[in-house]
Amino acid sequence: MYDLLIKNGTVVTPENTGIKHIYVRDEKIVAVTSELLNEPVKKTIDAAGLYVYPGFIDTHVHSRDGGSTHKEDFYHSTRAAAAGGITTIFEMPNAVPAVVDKESFQAQKANLLSKANVDFAMWGLCIGALNNDKLMELSECGVGAFKFFWGYAIDQKTYSLIYNYDPADSSVIPPFDDGEVYGIFQAVAKTGKPIAIHAENADLIKSLTANIRVEDYENEFEALLACRPNLAEELVVNTAIQYSRETGARLHILHISAKETVDMVKRAQKEQIPVTGETCPHYLYLTNEDYDRIGSMIKCYPPVRRKEDQKKLWEGLEDGTLMLVCSDHAPHTPEEKEGSLFKIPSGMCGLETLVPLMLQAVNDGRISRQQLASVLSEEPAKMFGIYPRKGSLETGTDADISIVDFDREYEVHKEDFQSVSKVTAFDGMKIKGKPVYTILRGNVIMENGKVKEDTPIGRFIKA
Repeated sequence: MYDLLIKNGTVVTPENTGIKHIYVRDEKIVAVTSELLNEPVKKTIDAAGLYVYPGFIDTHVHSRDGGSTHKEDFYHSTRAAAAGGITTIFEMPNAVPAVVDKESFQAQKANLLSKANVDFAMWGLCIGALNNDKLMELSECGVGAFKFFWGYAIDQKTYSLIYNYDPADSSVIPPFDDGEVYGIFQAVAKTGKPIAIHAENADLIKSLTANIRVEDYENEFEALLACRPNLAEELVVNTAIQYSRETGARLHILHISAKETVDMVKRAQKEQIPVTGETCPHYLYLTNEDYDRIGSMIKCYPPVRRKEDQKKLWEGLEDGTLMLVCSDHAPHTPEEKEGSLFKIPSGMCGLETLVPLMLQAVNDGRISRQQLASVLSEEPAKMFGIYPRKGSLETGTDADISIVDFDREYEVHKEDFQSVSKVTAFDGMKIKGKPVYTILRGNVIMENGKVKEDTPIGRFIKA
């Protein structure tokens, strides 16, 4: 007997599209066939008129657990993922305490396991000489990649990031110099895992911010862009590519926002330097021109930029220069997002809008249905070492399946979010395309927008 049959759906992978029937037993895909089989089935989903994808993956999630659970926690972020059609997330390491060695990894893994509504992988954090010798053990624990916040200071006790660095503060580890960063690249290269960077040049930003006069600009957002120009991203990415070339480290550029970065990644790839890149829906759908309408909810780092940057990001996604799209889910309370753009935190919720916005992109002709399977399923799984267990519909793999309706029209309402935080730049946006089933290892955890209230069944996925 089969546990689940998904019949009559249009099955989509990066290579093929066609009406198929998928059979599941013991949480694994056991058959993908054009013919219905005779053996009995416990549960059947008739997906006629719907599109069936390998479970969608979000590789860039900040669940704030622990340390800032008043903003979000892993139970609610993973419910948000399920609501958004996502079956696996990658949890970022800059929690409190940060994931910097085997001990902190094991503690955070146990914490997250108790609350996981979807499967999850984990990142490790690079803090220079403080943990270069711990990266190999983290790799052996199964982290998918290592993240380095280029240019940020670090709290000496918790290793959390310091966003407004004061050189007079003796409790803070100053931002690393170029030689120390090179050492990080060398250490990560030995693990074979990617090193992913937040690419903003802190020295340039600090200098520009110190000399800014907000009143000289059309609005506060234009002043913010003047303090964080494309050059701030370009400088870091240029150095990182050279470090990747010299050390052999697999470089991944996080949340690309600037047009110049797309061109730099493309050139590096042509030169066979191991460089990949990602972007996020807020860079694909928003520009500086949206500030007057959205207000402070638009603030994120790197910042949303201009139409010419947005155009180049779409081109990079369409031609494969950018390998994946992720949410950079970074919740804050609504109260924290009120005030000057120079004082409030950056980031917004994204787990529940990532997939819908990319479905809209398909409907708009920006990417094809098969490209969607690539950027949200196969490429994320391959890049971070969990393919084909995740990101595929091959027989014998986890039965992670996302079923979507490209014709479903609706409006985003932040009040409906599963996240603790309700902060989004997309509240009220009309979207065509919606996930209607989220299936985790053969278990239906979301159906027609309703997330199951069962005990969380998410598991840690070792890269």
